[in-house]
Formats: sequence, C-alpha cells, structure tokens
Amino acid sequence: MSENYRSRTEKRKASRKRKQPKKSVKQMMKRIFLTLLVLGFVMLVAGITTFAVMIQDAPEFDPEKLKDPVSSKIYDKDNQLITELGTEKRDLVTFDEIPKSLKNAILATEDARFFEHSGIDLIRLGGAVIRNITDGFGSQGASTLTQQVVKLSFLSNEKTIKRKAQEAWLSFKMEQEFTKEQIFEMYVNKVPMGGNIYGIKAAAKTYFDKELDELTLPEISLIAGLPQRPNAYNPFVNPDLANERKNTVLYLMNRHGFISNEEMEEAQNTDIETFLVQHEDQNNDDSPYESFIDQIVDEVEQMGYNVYTDGLEIYTTLDVNAQKKVHELLNSDQYFPNDEIQAGIILLDTKTGEIRAIGGGRFQKVKRGYNYAIDIQRQPGSTIKPILDYGPAIEYLKWSTYHILVDEPYSYSNGTPVNNWDGKYDGAQTMRYHLMKSRNVPAIKALKEVGLNKAQTFAENLGIPFEGSINEAYGLGGFQTGIAPIHLAGAYSAFGNNGIYNKPHAIRKILLSDGITEIDMKPESNSVMSDYTAFMITDMLKSVLQSGTGISARVPRIPIAGKTGTTNFKDKEGSPDSWFAGYSTEYTASIWVGYGDDRKRAVDDTRIPLYLFKELMTYVHQGVEVQDFKQPSSVVKLAIQKGTNPPKLASEFTPEDEIVYEYFVKGYEPTEVSDDYEVPPVSNLKAEYDETTEQVTLKWEYNDIQDIRFDVYAALDQSEQEFIGTIDKKELKITDVAPGLKYTFTVQAVYKDQKSEPVSIELDLSTFLTEPDPNEPPEQNEEEPGDQEENGEEENGDHGTSDHGNTNEPPGETNEEGNG
Repeated sequence: MSENYRSRTEKRKASRKRKQPKKSVKQMMKRIFLTLLVLGFVMLVAGITTFAVMIQDAPEFDPEKLKDPVSSKIYDKDNQLITELGTEKRDLVTFDEIPKSLKNAILATEDARFFEHSGIDLIRLGGAVIRNITDGFGSQGASTLTQQVVKLSFLSNEKTIKRKAQEAWLSFKMEQEFTKEQIFEMYVNKVPMGGNIYGIKAAAKTYFDKELDELTLPEISLIAGLPQRPNAYNPFVNPDLANERKNTVLYLMNRHGFISNEEMEEAQNTDIETFLVQHEDQNNDDSPYESFIDQIVDEVEQMGYNVYTDGLEIYTTLDVNAQKKVHELLNSDQYFPNDEIQAGIILLDTKTGEIRAIGGGRFQKVKRGYNYAIDIQRQPGSTIKPILDYGPAIEYLKWSTYHILVDEPYSYSNGTPVNNWDGKYDGAQTMRYHLMKSRNVPAIKALKEVGLNKAQTFAENLGIPFEGSINEAYGLGGFQTGIAPIHLAGAYSAFGNNGIYNKPHAIRKILLSDGITEIDMKPESNSVMSDYTAFMITDMLKSVLQSGTGISARVPRIPIAGKTGTTNFKDKEGSPDSWFAGYSTEYTASIWVGYGDDRKRAVDDTRIPLYLFKELMTYVHQGVEVQDFKQPSSVVKLAIQKGTNPPKLASEFTPEDEIVYEYFVKGYEPTEVSDDYEVPPVSNLKAEYDETTEQVTLKWEYNDIQDIRFDVYAALDQSEQEFIGTIDKKELKITDVAPGLKYTFTVQAVYKDQKSEPVSIELDLSTFLTEPDPNEPPEQNEEEPGDQEENGEEENGDHGTSDHGNTNEPPGETNEEGNG
C-alpha cells in the first residue's frame, strides 16, 4: 500500500512539474505585452514630441496667402527693373462653375477620397509609407488636395519628413478654417498648368479656347493631368507626353467609376493635337528675356516660392545687352542653314558663376517651353576630355603638359576598338598635342590610368550629372543620357577660375513681400581642383584655339581657352551634336547646336558653335580690360628637348627649333639635362692689329649663355700653341706682338666640363717692316728672306686686319735690292 501511495504522490509531483511551464508562458506573454505597451507609449510620446519640434517653425497659417496672388518684379544685374511676372493668365472660377466631369477627373487623378478625409488621407498615406520604405523616401507621395494647396501657398517642394510634417499640420488647420468646396476652389485656381498659366479656367482658354462647360472628355482629362508635371505635360511643348498623361487620367476615371469603358477608350483614341488651338503670341515671341526667365522661375520654385503669386523682388545676374545679343544670334539666319536647326547658349561670369545670358532655343513658340541651354540632355563629345580625362590625370597623377602618350591602335577593356575621328594615329606625342588635335586613343588611355571612380568624382565636383557609374566610353562623351550647356559652362568656368567652382545661377538675392526679409541666393564657392590643374588645362586649351580644332573661335587680342566637341552616328557619317565651350578670365560660354528631337539628322556645319562663340565673346569683351590666366607658384615652365621621353631639360646648346616650353607641377619637374648637343664653336672670329700699340684685338660672336667661358691660344709660325688664358668676354687684346711674323690665334668655347671645336685665325704681320733706303748699301751679313727690321712701316700707314680663314698677303711689290 505504501508503494501505491508513493507512486500516486510521485505522479502528482510529476504532474505539477509538467504544469509549471504553462504558468511561465503566461507570465512571459504578460511581460512582453506590458513591454510593448510601454514601448508603444514611449514611441507615441517620442513621435508627438518629434512632430511638435518639426512644426514649431512652420509658417504662420495666413488665409490671405490662399486667395490674393501678387506679381513679382525682376531686376537685372544693375538693379534695373526689366519686367514683372504676375497673374495675367489666371482666371478665377467658383466651385459651382466647375463641370461635374472635370471635378471627377481631378478627384480621380489627385485625391479620390477628398470629401471623406480631414486633410490627410490615412489609407493613401499608409501605402505611400510602405512604398517609401521599399523604394526610398520621396519615391511615392500621398498629398491630398488640401496638402497641395498648403504646399503651393506656404511651403517649398523639398521632399523631407520635416516639410511633410509641417504640411500635414497646416492642412489640418486649413480644414478647420474652410469648407471642402472652398479648398477645392482654391486648388483649381492656384495650381500651375504650364508656363505662366495658373488655374483650370486659364488652361481651358489657352489650350482649347473654350469655357469650362464647353470642354470634351479628352480635353477635361488633359487639364486634370497637367498639375503633376505642368511643363513636361505642356501639349504645345511635348504633345506625346501630354497624350500619355491624358490617357492615364482617363484610366483613373474609369477605375473610380466616373466613366464607362467605352467612354474611356473613345477618349483615349483621340489625339490631343486634333483639338489644340494655336495663338499668335505662341508663335511670335519676340521677348529676348524668356529663356532667362525660365531659369529664374526654376530657381525661385526650388526655394519654395511662386514667382507669379508671391510678390517677390528678384535681383538677377542678367546682362541685358548680352541677352539681347544672344537672342539676336539665335534668331537670325547668319550662321544657320535653316529654321529647323536648334541651339542653346549659356554665358557666365567666369569668376562668380553668375549667368549673364541664356539662349534657350531658336524661334521659341511658347513661354516656359523647352530650353536647349538648360533642359537638353545630349552627349558632349570631346568637350568632356578636359573634365574626365586630362584634368584628373593632372590632379591625381601630376602629369605635365609635356606628358607623352602614344596614339596607336587601341581598344576599350571589353575589346571594342577606340577610333580617332580621322581613322589615323599620330604616334608618341605630348598631352598638349593630343588635346589640341582631339585625339581619342590618348584620352581613353589617360582615363584608364586615372581610374573611372576618381575621374567621375572629379567631374561630379564640377557639376557634371551622371546616372550611376560611368564606363570608359564616357571619356569621349559617350554618356548614357547627356548634359546641357549650363553644366558644361559651369565646369569650364572652374578651370578659368583657378579651380574654384561656382554653380551657375541667375539670381543674386530675393526680397520677400514683407519688404524686410532678404534671401541671399549666391551659392557657396568650392575649391574642386588644385590651381596647377586649372592652369595647365587652361594653357593646353589655349593651344586648341591657337593651332588646334578651335581656330575658328579665336578672338583677336583676347586670351581664350576652349574645346570643340562632336558626336557621331553609329551607322552613317555626320554629327547629330556639335559643341564648343570656352572661357577668358572674364566670361565663359557653352554652345550646343543640333536638330532638337530629331537625333538622326546631322548638323550641316559643325563649326556653327565656333562662329557663335566668336561673335558673342567679341561682343561682350568690348571695352573690357582682359587679363591673361596667371601662372600659379605651384607650376614651373621649362624648356624641354623635343622627343625626349622621359623629358629632359634642353641644354644651353639645344637648337631653338628642337625646344618646346611646357608646364610641370612643382616638385615633379625633370632635372636631367640633355647632352645630345655639343658646345657650339665661336663664330665670326676676327683678329685686328694696331701698329701704333703693337696689339692684336681678337673678337668673336657667341650666344649669351650663362657660365660660358673661352680659352684662347696663340702660336708663332708653325710652333706649338701656347695657352694665353680663359675669359668670359668675347674680345681679347694681346700685347707684345712682333711685326714681321705670322701668328695663329685659336678660341675654344668652354661650358662646365665640355669644350667646343676650336676655331683658329692666322694673322701675317710680315708686311709691317720698314723698307730700306735704296741708296744705302745692303747689310753685309745675309738674312733669311723674312727677317726684316721690326720698325719697318707700310707706305700707307694702315693697320693690319685678318678674318677667320683668310691670311693677309703683303701689299705692294717686293724691293729686290733690300733683300740683298
């Protein structure tokens, strides 16, 4: 029995032991729940605190800003008023005047639950949060119509959490102040619709010449789709994009049940160009300032302001005369073969990056249309070589302008051949030569030695945009997308500004509508390269205009550096893009010429950008005192013997036609002197005898060379030469010269431990003897024929002179009696 008891007791204990874990799990779950509750509370408090911090400096909610737009004044660089940008194309409409179909189109496109939420659509916000987590912040927006009105009235376009928090807070406050109908009305009247058109009523008039109640479904869908990207979807500028956007809006209207499938398909099959209207002012825009105003509007919008409504005073960098000149050049037929070819021009102040003029295109049809100086993305051709190839080589590898590169058959890393434009190879030449002649093979060799990453970083610091990483083809301008003249001008101006980059900008400052708050728009200057890189690239680019591919762009008496660039078709000859960029110490200009969207059409004359550059730069430099580019102390200029590799310094005796003068980074210059050329001999050696003083004066010619010396020797008749001395002058007087004898004088140039070939001259003084009296008997002792009295004189008393290679013969006849 006791055994049975023990067994039951043990079983109960075992059972209690088995039940113990269930109690532990419940306690654990309770702890987790409490922990999550505390964490949630902490996070909620932190979120509220963060939100409060973010909105504490949000703009004041001023209802007046929602209703009354005020025009802005634009001033040039001399603070002279040039124009006002206002609300001339804004027609207000009330909520009741808006057709139901247009309301539905806007709701379907922008905010389907507008009449259900309180300023923030939480359902849409949740989806946007997930999308932003997966694709990065800013990839998906969730703005309601209320938030968009707030953004248009109070905030900037920047995509930050702080700005979104402020937007949400102001939207909530706005929903407390106004009805849904009032907010909807504000939206349709404030929203940009392309160019300087604001509001749906002005858009209907501009694009279709209709009232709102006259619009068809395709026209309604086009208007509803414009606000997302008003300039991109402008049907006058980009009809294809506008048509795609129209069809997207129709799809959304169908999805939300506002139109049937049949209505959607019929409207989608209607091309917008069939119902657009054209206005005279769109085809005849004679204002020279429109391209510049494009840039002003962009810069103002980036700051979060509206140039057409915010009553700003905008002080720009515009040079009125230069802008008119650019407008004149582009809209004339002096250099252009037809009216279809397009061009874009940017003119900068080299030192500050201030934009002086913008040529956005030829015969532009609409305001705020496509700007070929700013918006275009085209491959830059060889204009990129100083930026991606040779600039980085100097900066990182300390190459000199003499650095030797071999132009020879060569391939990219993937095996594709690198071709020069003429299909030829120039062999071993200097970096200066290759850049001047725009050879492709050496440029790619330079890029590969620097490395793609370093080269890309160097170019990005100069404002060159890239989409992802670059490959070797970029070194010849083979971009995946491309750049615009404004990018190229900004980069080149840094070379002309000692390596200091200033982002091109059109606005100096903005005075807000309160008349007190002033915003300085001057960008920060950045040193993006060493001064030696900037100077050496500049000096090589000066050679491009002096004797390279850019001769046609040369401006007399103005030191200018620059580079040509063209692109090529893959399957035919010709260039779809032609470029020139150049600069002086005062101005920088970048010019593109091509056929706009027709990338298959070749430029008729690739020198057109050079002609435009020359005329523009000649004009803006009139009356300007232009300084040459100053050599920095980090650079040394040396005389190098041609063909030496590695470079050797020319010696004092290297012929001038065998010397080139090139620049080196200080500390990386060559020190070895060439010994290919011997010390040259003296020339034009002369010997003059002065009978009175019985002195011989030796004279010779020689180039002025530091440390040169001359050894002088003399010999009597056929005796050995005797050393007279070493002098550093090119003349020597020799005394104690006996008349009646023959002398040989020799001069030898001496430079350090080298000596030239000797040069000798003979001087015969046998004629300088006194002739005996014929009436006197001769001397008894016989003399040798040449032994005459040393005090004999010539009848005419002249001094003896001898030239190199000529021995003087005795003048007159010989007196036979005197010879005994």
